[in-house]
Amino acid sequence: MKKKNPSLLKRMLKKRPCSLCRDKVESVDYRDVGLLGRFISEKGRIISSRISGNCAKHQRMVSNAIKKARLAAFLPFVKIKEGLSKRKQRRS
Repeated sequence: MKKKNPSLLKRMLKKRPCSLCRDKVESVDYRDVGLLGRFISEKGRIISSRISGNCAKHQRMVSNAIKKARLAAFLPFVKIKEGLSKRKQRRS
């Protein structure tokens, strides 16, 4: 068996620092679409904290703000790609 490189293992286990803690953000506002857009995928889903690197406190703030922004129509629920039909035609 091949042994793994310890520096490679450290890099794999190293958690990304929370960008909101680094910027010393107190609260996340649902009207700040630019900030919330960083935490939404191309399909319109909320990016998990494991991928975005948010701490638990800020991930809760971000997810609640995204949900409020969707209800207030600042953000879409689903992003539909152009050129694709919304539904397939049924056979008659």
